[in-house]
Amino acid sequence: MSHANQSRPMTSRRSGPLTGEAQIPGDKSISHRALILGALSVGETRITGLLEGEDVLDTAKAMAAFGAKVERHGRGEWSVNGVGVGGFSEPEGVIDCGNSGTGVRLIMGAMATTPITATFTGDASLSRRPMARVTDPLSEFGAQITSREGGRLPITIQGVQDPMPVRYRTPVASAQIKSAILLAGLNAPGKTVVIESEPTRDHSERMLAGFGAEIHSETTPDGHVVTLTGRPELRAQPVAVPRDPSSAAFPVAAALIVPGSEIRVPGISRNPTRDGLYITLREMGADLVFENDREEGGEPVADLIVRHGKLKGVSVPAERAASMIDEFPILSVIAAFAEGRTVMNGVAELRVKESDRIDAMARGLEANGVTVEETPDSMTVHGMEKVPGGGTAVTHLDHRIAMSFMVLGMASEAPVTVDDGSPIATSFPDFTALMRGLGADLG
Repeated sequence: MSHANQSRPMTSRRSGPLTGEAQIPGDKSISHRALILGALSVGETRITGLLEGEDVLDTAKAMAAFGAKVERHGRGEWSVNGVGVGGFSEPEGVIDCGNSGTGVRLIMGAMATTPITATFTGDASLSRRPMARVTDPLSEFGAQITSREGGRLPITIQGVQDPMPVRYRTPVASAQIKSAILLAGLNAPGKTVVIESEPTRDHSERMLAGFGAEIHSETTPDGHVVTLTGRPELRAQPVAVPRDPSSAAFPVAAALIVPGSEIRVPGISRNPTRDGLYITLREMGADLVFENDREEGGEPVADLIVRHGKLKGVSVPAERAASMIDEFPILSVIAAFAEGRTVMNGVAELRVKESDRIDAMARGLEANGVTVEETPDSMTVHGMEKVPGGGTAVTHLDHRIAMSFMVLGMASEAPVTVDDGSPIATSFPDFTALMRGLGADLG
């Protein structure tokens, strides 16, 4: 796992036109959920297209530790024989979630309303991230939680024998908080309700409904309200994992900023709660064409054609942040090559991701000659005709920071280096091979 690896510097150099087809790995968010819901179901769930990055593999190990039978049958092909809602058994060892905030938060939710005890840990990056935003609502179900100061890992949860359903308003827009509460609500009687100020990724709602849960969402004057009826019998389902739009953002960005490029990215998710980046890129003047719209695994997908072209800076509204929160690092790279300023608003959540992503991107861009301004909740990038490059970016064990600066180097005047490329394996293990296949010079 990445948190045990030695650091591995990587360098990216100016590339010629990028061409070809980018076969993006499976969606990380959906991969986590497929394993967890498969483990909470009765029968065998067959999964195709599962992302086999380290984050997801850690979740697979965790489901096995809680008593599910988890098997790999081939590349991306897995099966999970579940134990049913409330059927988790107590794990013998500590649950190590590596670098995955999604994995640890969702798994804590899934076990908190079962009368077992489990301890969760992770790598140095994950151990710095705030967990109280999830453990606070889980305690409302009746779970007993012990953590380090600040609600940080390692965390021990003593699940509750007789959980109570909760009605909870999320303090920040976070699909992880919402999903953890909904997973906990599966084994609580009655109705568990989550209220959001604005809708976040709805993968959990879609997948829960597919597995047989009674769940519905509505927009009310009080906010976006999701209601789950507890104690369903989830039925095992085949899950075809669509390709990850957050991973696709990296070859898409590279094609937009490397002159002469044209690539095809098949099977990209068009989920409206994940499309903020593509809306923004079109506002910037990006040449993007979606074709062959269809549905895979309960999610809308399409094939994307991307061509290099002139881009202009824009102001991204705060209300769009939730639909593209993972894509702001790579957007800041695209913005460096756009005419004028790009202002990203409502991005305070970036400061508590795998790293403080606003600070990491600002410092790395400045090291490569780009002017950046930041506030606690915004980031402004001043575009330029030619990005000098030549600097080294510190990744802080963050896969998206590493990949973003690898893309920067493909179009900058001088090579760009990151201090550690090993975290890329947590979410996109084929990143280097895929980009080289399109014509990029990195390694």
